[in-house]
Amino acid sequence: MITVERFPMDIPYGWFFVAYSDELQAGDVKTVHYFGEELVLFRTLSGKAGLLEAYCAHLGAHLGHGGKVDQDGIRCPFHAWAYNTEGWATDVPYAKKMPPILSRRPCMKAFPIVEKNNVVWAWYHPEKAEPFFDLIEHEEIGQIAEEKWEELDRYHWTILSNPQEIAENGVDIAHFRYVHGMDDVPEGQTTYDRHLRRSIAEGQRTLPMPDGEMKTFPTRVETVQNGAGQKYTRITGITDTLLMVLATPVTKDKCELRFAFTHRKFDKDSMEYNIARMAIALVIGQTGVEGDIPIWNHKIHRKNPILCDGDGPIMQFREYFEQFYVPAEQRAAAE
Repeated sequence: MITVERFPMDIPYGWFFVAYSDELQAGDVKTVHYFGEELVLFRTLSGKAGLLEAYCAHLGAHLGHGGKVDQDGIRCPFHAWAYNTEGWATDVPYAKKMPPILSRRPCMKAFPIVEKNNVVWAWYHPEKAEPFFDLIEHEEIGQIAEEKWEELDRYHWTILSNPQEIAENGVDIAHFRYVHGMDDVPEGQTTYDRHLRRSIAEGQRTLPMPDGEMKTFPTRVETVQNGAGQKYTRITGITDTLLMVLATPVTKDKCELRFAFTHRKFDKDSMEYNIARMAIALVIGQTGVEGDIPIWNHKIHRKNPILCDGDGPIMQFREYFEQFYVPAEQRAAAE
């Protein structure tokens, strides 16, 4: 039997979704599996989120199974060792003398955490490098509390793919016709600036109205990729809509994909509200991500594909995304 390695690339580095902020309450402890390992996600009583390796540095108990938040840290269910969000052991309740190593360095692997846009983001880097670029904040998310924008409309899929393949889909112009039934997809203008990729496309979009009439709207679509894990799209023209695309690697060939939409707040009986809902349905359904999933789940990555005019800037995108991988020889030398 001949087997093919579907994806030769490893897990990329960057900021990645690990939870929605409003779904992680003070005192919560959750087991999650990201970046190729079991992890424990928790929120302290003072409100700070933490993400640690799952297994206690003492004798290996799983903190996600019976571990409890205690003030500003988490306690192991086995011997009650306490760790803060940075991975330092802060208390061993039965020890008369703390092991000296506990005062020299963190003994649990901890991930840098930032909360922005109602998302708990974790920084992953295979060599444990500290974050060297920032997340982008969306004004629209802040205006949800002011009731100017709708609450986040959230969707979630488990995909047998990786963040690069999912993001590359957006520059694969030709597939929009054959997978999504879209005849006119302008390539637009794209700029690259280190970890940032920004594209702007303008065109026409035809949507069915509530009365059955088809109506064409001028649209402007701006997409920004900020590292391997933060991507968002702003759509204007039909109605102002923001989509956060949140792809987090579980392993090198499995990914949790989340879409989170918000749009300007309209009366639910208005034409604007109905258009916004139809636009979201198009992105989610067969004309959008649901049409892509069967292909993502079974395709392989061709490192040197045979391309033609009309395919879109696929190789340019790959050159940009390559920066988010640590070369194998560099990783081997570090080990």
